[in-house]
Amino acid sequence: MEKEGKRAIYIGIENGYPIGGDVSNIELYYNKGVRYITLVHSSNNDIADSATDPNGTEHGGISAFGEEVVKDMNRLGIMVDVSHGNDSVFYDAIAMSKAPLIASHSNARAVTGHQRNMTDEKLKLKAKNGGVVQLTMLATYLRDTPSNPAKDAAMDSLRNSMPPMSEMTAEQRTAAREAFRELNRKYPDPPATVKHVVDHIDHIVKVAGIDHVGIGCDFDGGGGIEGVFDASEVMNITIELVRRGYTEEQIAKIWGGNLVRVFKEVQAKAKEIQSAP
Repeated sequence: MEKEGKRAIYIGIENGYPIGGDVSNIELYYNKGVRYITLVHSSNNDIADSATDPNGTEHGGISAFGEEVVKDMNRLGIMVDVSHGNDSVFYDAIAMSKAPLIASHSNARAVTGHQRNMTDEKLKLKAKNGGVVQLTMLATYLRDTPSNPAKDAAMDSLRNSMPPMSEMTAEQRTAAREAFRELNRKYPDPPATVKHVVDHIDHIVKVAGIDHVGIGCDFDGGGGIEGVFDASEVMNITIELVRRGYTEEQIAKIWGGNLVRVFKEVQAKAKEIQSAP
C-alpha cells in the first residue's frame, strides 16, 4: 500500500452503547464499514462494565447480552476491543471470544498503576490469545500523577456544584468542560513524554512479546503528550524506538503490523464460523 500511495483506515465504534438491546444492529454497522467495537466506554452499558464507572460494577464483567454481542462480532469479523472495560470484562472476553482481542488504547499497569492499564497477567493472556495491546498517548496512563491536594479539592468542589453530566444541556456540558480545562491550566501536572511511551512498550515486549504491542494514540480522546502532541509528531516515537535498539522489522510490527495480523486472523475466524455446519 505504501508503494501505491494508499493509507488504511479502520472504522470503529468506541462504546457498544449504540447497539442498544438489538444484536442485529451489529451487522448493520458492519455493513457500514465498522471493523472494531470497543465494548464499553467511561460508564457501564448494557454490554459490559467500565473500568471507570463511579458506581462500580453492574454486570460483574460482560453481561449475558454482551456475550451475544461478542459472539456475533466473531461471526462477522469485527475485532473485539477490551479497552475501557474493567478487569472482569477482559477475562470474560478472553473466555468468550473465538478470535484474538485488541486493546485499542491501553498501557501497562506495572509501569503506571491506572485501572485502565493492563496487568502483567492480562498481557500474558493477551499474548496467548494472539491479540495486541496498543499504547495510548494519555498522560494519566503513561506516568503516575503526583499528589496535588489543592487541585483535588478544587475538582471536587466543581463537580459538586454541577448536575450530573447526563442531565446537562449542551451549553452546560460545554461550560463544564471549559471549567475543568481551566482548573487543569491552573494546576498543571508534569508532562508525559515519548520516553514514557517507550517505557510501556519495553515492558509489554518483555512480558507479552514483540508481536503483541502497537500504538493507539487517542488524540481525539484527551491524548497528546510532550513530543507527541498530535499525528505530525508521531515520528518521535520511532526515533526513541531506534535509540533503544528496536529493529526496522520490530518497529513495523509496532506501527500497525501486529494490528493488521490480528485483523486478518479475526476475518479468518469469521469465515470459519460462517462455513461451519
